[in-house]
Amino acid sequence: MTALASTPTALQGDRRRWLALAVLILGVAMGMLDTTIVNVALPTIRTSLDASEATLSWIISGYALAYGLILIPAGRIGDRIGHKWVFLVGLAGFTVASLACGLAADGTALVVARVAQGLFGGLFFPPVTALIQLMFAGRDRGKAFAVMGAAIGVSTALGPIVGGLLIEALGDTDGWRSIFFVNLPIGVVAVVAALLLLPGGAEGGEARGADWFGFVLLAGALVAILVPLIQGQDEDWPLWTWLSLAGGVVLVVLFAVWEVVLTRRGRTTPLVPPHLFSHPAFTGGVVLALVYFAAFTSIFFTISILWQSGLGHTALESGLVSIPFALGSIVGASQSDRIAHRFGRTALVLGTALVALGLVAVWLVLLLVPAADLTNWELLAPLAVAGVGSGLFIAPNAQFIVATVDRTEAGAASGVIGTMQRIGSAIGIAVIGSVFFGTLDISGPTDVAASFAESAAHAMLVSAVFAVAAFALVFVLPKRVSHGAPPQAPSE
Repeated sequence: MTALASTPTALQGDRRRWLALAVLILGVAMGMLDTTIVNVALPTIRTSLDASEATLSWIISGYALAYGLILIPAGRIGDRIGHKWVFLVGLAGFTVASLACGLAADGTALVVARVAQGLFGGLFFPPVTALIQLMFAGRDRGKAFAVMGAAIGVSTALGPIVGGLLIEALGDTDGWRSIFFVNLPIGVVAVVAALLLLPGGAEGGEARGADWFGFVLLAGALVAILVPLIQGQDEDWPLWTWLSLAGGVVLVVLFAVWEVVLTRRGRTTPLVPPHLFSHPAFTGGVVLALVYFAAFTSIFFTISILWQSGLGHTALESGLVSIPFALGSIVGASQSDRIAHRFGRTALVLGTALVALGLVAVWLVLLLVPAADLTNWELLAPLAVAGVGSGLFIAPNAQFIVATVDRTEAGAASGVIGTMQRIGSAIGIAVIGSVFFGTLDISGPTDVAASFAESAAHAMLVSAVFAVAAFALVFVLPKRVSHGAPPQAPSE
């Protein structure tokens, strides 16, 4: 330690940096908690608001889609006006949107509020990684990102338990509202602390304009594809659903053409730089991110609805089912850096293999064990295995995908990866929800539990197929990442 570093002023500045990090972590934890806490509330939301199956899918998919779409523009805006102010606007908006979610009078109002939550959540996440890069250097930066990764893992794991406890304590009718109201005191404290502690620098970034037309094209394409995937089964796949899917594909092509045109003009930074996809391994890595998150985020959507609506368990009991996966994920994440450092890509191969193995085992349990005999004990080992694999994969995956492009392209590549992860989550829920509710038949004198278990097995099979596809795709990534590369933020 130098003489300068040991002075009271330097220590005070160092202490302030870590306090500022605590504020950033508080925001991240609130956002991550909200991505999983909602799953256990879906059945009670369905009963309380008389919500349709499509509405339940939109509550998850709408949030993930909005979150993913705003990630790249949020980073660009932060470069121009300052990451502190983008973080504050996103955090304040997320808190207000949480209030709107809790006060929603019907399913439509809740979906709209969830989309707003996703937009503001995606707005305040990129400034977190940017501010850590600005406030810390060297080993301290690595420690800061490690703290952030741990916060993501713990808050994501705690979501279903916290949600189950709140609904258990406050009742099934309106107890689900508390999972959104819990964000209010956290958000207010975080906003005030951010105003006082976060540095206000990083203004005056690149002068070139933002690609807002590209953003509109991409958003339109994804909405055109997701709407029929979610609504189609509910409405027996009328003509408009197929036209919408076709229109979505056309918009994707137009978006790709626009990004190429924008790159040739050179006056505006494209939303998704086309030259990134000149690296075949990067293209494969992006597909891997989409497919893996489609498998990963849909697991507890299926289990939560089966456990509560099908088997008649409470929200807390549904939340407890996720504990083996959560604990496994924490264990896997804690070892992922060490294993990736020593064995390279093998850490990701092992992670995706364990997830695929775990989900196939969950599918077999749902398929073979009679609904009346199904308990959380049958799912304990498969979910624990899948959880360990998920922890091994999620922490280092972005570093390996970014390593497929030139170091000068790392920032743009990271933004694309984060967006594709959230889009994968949205598509996964849309597809899984369509399969689950599309195969569910409780109209006649049937065994309700058995019907739900059968549909859950179909849905879990699709999740397992996604996971197997992720395992096959992981081999496109480089075998090792240069340890001299700048650290990447952990992906949530």
